[in-house]
Amino acid sequence: MSNVLKRLAGQTALYGLSSILGRTVNFLLVPLLTHLLLPPEYGVITYLYAYTGFLNIIYLYGLETGYFRFAKKDGVGETNAFAVSFSSILVSTALFSLVFVLWSTQIAQLVLHENHSEYIVLLALILATDSLAALPFARLRWRGKALQFATLKLSSIFLNIGLTLLFLKAIPAWLLPADHAVYGLLNPWIYSDEVANILLANLLANLFPFLFFWSVIKGFHFTLRKDIRKDLIAYCIPLMWMGLAGMVNELMDRILLEYVLPENFYPGQKNLYAIGVYGACYKLSMFMTLAIQAFRYAADPFFFSKASDKNAPALFAKVMTWFVISCLSIFILVSIFLPYFGQLLRNPEYRQGLYIVPYLLLANLFLGIYYNLSMWYKLTDKTIYGTYLSIGGAAITLLGNLLLIPVLGYFGSAITTLICYLSMALLSWYFGQKYYPIPYNIVKISAYILFALVLVFASQFLQTDNLLTDLVFRSLLLLIYPIGVYLFEIKKIWVKLS
Repeated sequence: MSNVLKRLAGQTALYGLSSILGRTVNFLLVPLLTHLLLPPEYGVITYLYAYTGFLNIIYLYGLETGYFRFAKKDGVGETNAFAVSFSSILVSTALFSLVFVLWSTQIAQLVLHENHSEYIVLLALILATDSLAALPFARLRWRGKALQFATLKLSSIFLNIGLTLLFLKAIPAWLLPADHAVYGLLNPWIYSDEVANILLANLLANLFPFLFFWSVIKGFHFTLRKDIRKDLIAYCIPLMWMGLAGMVNELMDRILLEYVLPENFYPGQKNLYAIGVYGACYKLSMFMTLAIQAFRYAADPFFFSKASDKNAPALFAKVMTWFVISCLSIFILVSIFLPYFGQLLRNPEYRQGLYIVPYLLLANLFLGIYYNLSMWYKLTDKTIYGTYLSIGGAAITLLGNLLLIPVLGYFGSAITTLICYLSMALLSWYFGQKYYPIPYNIVKISAYILFALVLVFASQFLQTDNLLTDLVFRSLLLLIYPIGVYLFEIKKIWVKLS
């Protein structure tokens, strides 16, 4: 049994590494893109990828999870589950992408108000390659090929970054001089504008894993067996709606900024300018997102393995407290040193939106708390509540953005994100206490959050022209938090005070 657990832990680490390292490496593109692209151009990228997030859910319509479920179902088996799932994806992907390609000009005018049909064609092909790769990647996970999975994922990410640098002619001159023959060979094949070249790099990187999928799909036979497909689709469609609701919370603000933001809200700038600034500043909340992602990979198997323990509720409550303490350290670090983290956005025009970053960090902290709390409905098989909470969050996101964007601009989107995830966390806690009571120390957790907010608020008054003095003051302010945690959690002075 111990060998099985060790194997599971190793595979979890590899899956987690590929996801977290991939996000981290992609984040390293932010300084480059904010240096090379003006906010309106970066806004186009942010805006288009927001649509892509929704379309990815529709293209896949839950079939990845459906494949896992039906692979173990009596009378189906893995081979049939993969064959029907992959056949369904082939048909639907071809139809969806054909529509986008044939009507690319009309869609470009509708979405971008410009004649950039090449963006739509490239996005259709990116979506196609994403969806077609999903099932082979899922089969690698089914077969326990975690190393191959992680290698292909990371190789594709690194290739995307390399091609982006190449197509934007941003490779350091010492490595590839500007007059190198490679650029001459590329000129007939790449586009004249940066946005299209970024999309082209993404598409080519997406194609790379298919070179190694032959062994994964070997023996595949095209079939749309009605007896399997009917039940499979019925199982998957609710998952698609749940995924779309989650995407509303995550990405809808970028789309609504284009349509809801009043004209000339930011004087002399189009709405894509605001989307570019908001999207770039949102990237700085990635530090919190990465920490939460790492926690989720470890937490799910941990919670399930301890669920039957009589001391589980007390243990889960302690995990929550330390999770909040850890994430607040990231919130405080990034917020106090925000002027320095802001230098990652190389063009000063992007930095005008830095004031929204603490709100987004705090929002993602509450999202992490929600993920932590969500174990109650997973452990009690009441997953329908996850759907209810996701849909409720989507409603808050839509209503909040519609009301606040016209008044506050992208700051309204940041506030809405915070309200959405805070509401989801509170509602999950409320229902969780009814069906799976856990003695969370709400007073202590609230006190730590308030403590962190006070420190971040105090940092706003640190203004000095001397770099060394500024760093010293901010560092001293930062140290107050771990000292406070040490006194309260290790020395237990709160016990003495009480």
